[in-house]
Order: sequence, then structure tokens, then C-alpha cells
Amino acid sequence: MKSTRDRILQTLLRQPGTTINELAEAVGINPISVRHHMTNLQAQGLVSTEEERHGVGRPRLVYFLTESGTERFPTRYLRLTSRLLDQLKESLPEPLVSKLFLEIANNMAGDYAEQMKGLNMEERLELAKTLLAEEGFTVEWEKAGAQYKIHEITCPYLQIGQNHPEVCTLDQTLISRMLAVPAEKVQCILSGDAHCTYVVQPEQEK
Repeated sequence: MKSTRDRILQTLLRQPGTTINELAEAVGINPISVRHHMTNLQAQGLVSTEEERHGVGRPRLVYFLTESGTERFPTRYLRLTSRLLDQLKESLPEPLVSKLFLEIANNMAGDYAEQMKGLNMEERLELAKTLLAEEGFTVEWEKAGAQYKIHEITCPYLQIGQNHPEVCTLDQTLISRMLAVPAEKVQCILSGDAHCTYVVQPEQEK
């Protein structure tokens, strides 16, 4: 049997823009209990609110699933993506497929180029960690002598990469472009390592 929380999320999936009272009626609990659940769901980043006007008087609050909330439900995106990549590799020569992934990574890096200007290496690493989190990565970095090691603790492309390792060029190129130095992969989860690790060597200041 689904938990109350799951039933609330399911209701918002089917009926976005629902009020507390409407949720209470749909789920079968009192509005006070719903409000308590919604506070927790908002704190977890699964639900957002908006004010909605409905005639005279104060606007009312309506609730929606966030992107993270929506992603908790099963989808077929993974299967579709894999099929698209299969078809792409069958239709195009390998060098063109590799070039396509490179261009995607360069375009993604271009979105962040302005934020990286004027930063030193460690500031770039810290910002890259935050920006990569927005792309679905969990990244940690450490200084190792004159180099820096970047560990990808989680990767949003892992399942796709198992059948299409070409996607690994995306994060490698993205990291290289963000840090403005080449990133060398020294560990790869697809090869049995605990996670992917890249090493970067800062350019010597002149």
C-alpha cells in the first residue's frame, strides 16, 4: 500500500496546481496533516508552490511537483535515449558521432563560460562542482601534490554509458572546458573502478 506521501505526490503528478484542501480530499486525510507533509516535501525539493488568484480576496497557494519530484516516477526516457543512440550510431560514421558528443559538451560548457572568468583553479573547481551538480553529477575534488583529482561520485549517464561509452566524453570535455586545462581520466566506473576520476594539472603562472 502506498504511503500518504506517495499518494500526495501521485495526486500532484496527475493534478498539478492543487490546493491543500483538494489534496486532503484526494488523499483522505485532514488539511493540517497534508500541510505537515507538504512542508517536508518542500524541504526535500520535491514540491513547489505558487500563488493563484481566484476571484476576489487573497490569492491561494497551489502546489506542483518540482523536476526532482517528477523524476521519482518511472519513465521510459532511458529506453528511448538508448534507442536514439543506437539509431544514431547505425546512421552516422563513428568520427561524426564522436564529434557530435564533443559539440554537445562544448555547448554545455559555453553556458558556464562567463561564470568562470577571472577565477583561479580552486575557485573554478568549486564552481564546477556546483554547476555539475545542476547537470546531475555528484563531484568531489582534492589537491594531490601539484595536481588536482576530481572524483565523480555519481553520474547521470551511468546506465546509458554501459551500452554507449561515447557519452563519457561529455563530462570529460565539460570538466576540461570549465577548468581551461586538459582533464585526464585515470579511473572509470565502466572499467570496474569505484567511480570515475580525472586529474588536472594547473597551468604554471608566468
